[in-house]
Amino acid sequence: MAVLAQWCVRHRLVAVLLWLLTLGGTATAAVVTGSSYSNDYEVPGTESGHATRLLAEGFPGLGGDTDTVVWHTGSGTVRAAAVEQTMTRTLDKIEDLPGVASVVSPYGDRGAAQISEDGRTAYATVVFEDRAEDIDQGEAKAVVGAAKSAESDGLQVELGGSAIALTESTGGHLAEVVGVVVAAVVLFLAFGSLAASLLPIATALVGVGTAYAGIVLLGHAMTVADFAPMLGMLIGLGVGIDYALFIVTRHRRGLKRGLSVTEAAVSAVATTGRAVVFAGATVCIALLGMLILRLNFLNGVAIAASLTVVLTVAASVTLLPALLSCIGPHALSRRERRRLAEHGPEPELPTGLAARWSAFVERHPRLLGALALVVIAVLALPTFSLRLGTSDQGNGPRSSTTRQAYDLLADGFGAGVNGPLTLVTHVDGAEDRLALDNLDATLRTTEGVASVTPATYSAGGDTAYLTVVPESSPQSQRTSDLVDRLRTEVLPRAESGTSLDVRVGGVTAGYDDFAEVIVGKLPLFVGVVIGLGCLLLLLAFRSVGIPLKAAAMNVAAVAAAFGVVVAIFQWGWGSELLGLGRAGPIEPFLPVIMVSVLFGLSMDYQVFLVSRMYEEWLETGDNRRAVRIGLAETSRVINSAAVIMISVFLAFVLSGDRVIAMFGIALAAAVALDAFVLRTLLVPALMHLLGGANWWLPRWLDRRLPRISIEPPEHRATHEKLAEAVAELEKERQPDVRDITG
Repeated sequence: MAVLAQWCVRHRLVAVLLWLLTLGGTATAAVVTGSSYSNDYEVPGTESGHATRLLAEGFPGLGGDTDTVVWHTGSGTVRAAAVEQTMTRTLDKIEDLPGVASVVSPYGDRGAAQISEDGRTAYATVVFEDRAEDIDQGEAKAVVGAAKSAESDGLQVELGGSAIALTESTGGHLAEVVGVVVAAVVLFLAFGSLAASLLPIATALVGVGTAYAGIVLLGHAMTVADFAPMLGMLIGLGVGIDYALFIVTRHRRGLKRGLSVTEAAVSAVATTGRAVVFAGATVCIALLGMLILRLNFLNGVAIAASLTVVLTVAASVTLLPALLSCIGPHALSRRERRRLAEHGPEPELPTGLAARWSAFVERHPRLLGALALVVIAVLALPTFSLRLGTSDQGNGPRSSTTRQAYDLLADGFGAGVNGPLTLVTHVDGAEDRLALDNLDATLRTTEGVASVTPATYSAGGDTAYLTVVPESSPQSQRTSDLVDRLRTEVLPRAESGTSLDVRVGGVTAGYDDFAEVIVGKLPLFVGVVIGLGCLLLLLAFRSVGIPLKAAAMNVAAVAAAFGVVVAIFQWGWGSELLGLGRAGPIEPFLPVIMVSVLFGLSMDYQVFLVSRMYEEWLETGDNRRAVRIGLAETSRVINSAAVIMISVFLAFVLSGDRVIAMFGIALAAAVALDAFVLRTLLVPALMHLLGGANWWLPRWLDRRLPRISIEPPEHRATHEKLAEAVAELEKERQPDVRDITG
């Protein structure tokens, strides 16, 4: 690390230019190629996945995205001559637009059922030529513009569907801007230097910008979800600014102790930079743990997020030292530079709140530890009611056209019309056709079914499908129960004595299957992530207790964060107030991604906190002093880093995307609990209670484990020499508060 840092400092202009060229090159390539995202939740081997494939093979014309244009009259009916003429004209205009394959009007024979019983609501289906992820946003906007032009007093027109959702305005880049601005303010308050506060921001933006463009290009090589770039940006800005903050803090400490700019930058990267690389590696390991699930959808998310972390770490240990050497002594505030010139090098001792808090924890470890456990337990309680399922456009903000279209359809035709089930089967002969006709009648009398369309046969007659509209909404537990009832009771009886093999597909069935696969693999996934994280900590700190406590703390942070997510998004506590739409189930993929990210981020603070305690333990063998000093010297920078990360994560609530808002709130809650409850309260309290057992490692295991060090021995020796050089100065000015016990 020292050699790398020295090269970057000596060739700072080259290092900066290389990063700018990399950013410019990937961004240009991304703009030229465009994006190619795919929210493909299909899991091989599931019943809904088989139904989707059967439908695509038998009815290739149904492959395009199907959206809806819904209109509602305030008075009168949609059959009124003026309304019918206006909407017929509008639908004809839409059908002639580029990218539109067909439009089914409620005023034609095929759409007779598309007018509500009270006659005040009607809808038309718009079938695009391509799937939603392949539709040009301009084509979707043209459909929206044509439909909205028909609106007038007394006639409300709204649109719903996946393609239409592409056109809805979000927070744009407001979330990123707000997060960066708040981070800059916190950094300026922490450093007192404008130049020093801007460097972590600049480093993170370059790393995240390069990663964002890289994710766009990655979408052409593998399945990448459309929220992956925003998720990568959310994680990258948070960890990137934090990693740079830790390095800049160490650099400033070196300057205050009399090191030259070059020596301070090299020392910061060679010491704290190693911890940054170690912490980044734990985040990547946790993220890449998703690969063991073997789900294409999650593979793309894992690699995209890991790419972002790798590039932000790389920028922190290469671009940042180059920038630090460029600004020279201006990494210190004007007052700090003047004091250094007048009084010479000074030790940076923990004072004020950090020192007092550390001593307070030492005096009351049992009480504070119990208080922390109560807080975590209370916040984790909602996790026990976690329900995985489909959230749809009915969970969107009230002001969105997709949410209003959803509500109009639900009010006029029943909640189930927004998420019909599709029953697909191969057909072999007249006997199967007769069984399908009987199935139609059976389904109409099945509990939970609102309506059923007659069987539709393919051109060759060997495939057929029926559309079942449930009485309940797609995200309702009653709809999931209906899917199970059809699969386990109704369909097996109907198939008896025939060659039919009816498969249930549709939005709810697909999400339920996806959730079932995820839940089934979750224990293995969590076990692998925890195991690898513990192994890394075991190698770094030569202790059995440290990794076990870290695993317990990580599980606690995840459980409490999910409790907050359930309360807001599933129970609806404040979701409408925050502009996040109505309550609904939690996305099936959220637990896996969140466990990966939260375990990785939780490890960061564990590494930065315990590494300082470990350093002191190696020098003194005094556990109480090691814990007290480690907490006193790291709590301020950890808290500053946490405030930055929380601000960045919460800013993404402004993105307008429910999934990204879930990630933002979950990550913000986890970091807040991790930094302010676990790492600065529960962990040190437990370490005081356990005493020397914190650092116990069986001798036989110690001999067999490879030795790695977060901070190299030569730099520890350098710190000792510096400490000796200023020892007299320390005695003259003030006692070392680190030697004052609790």
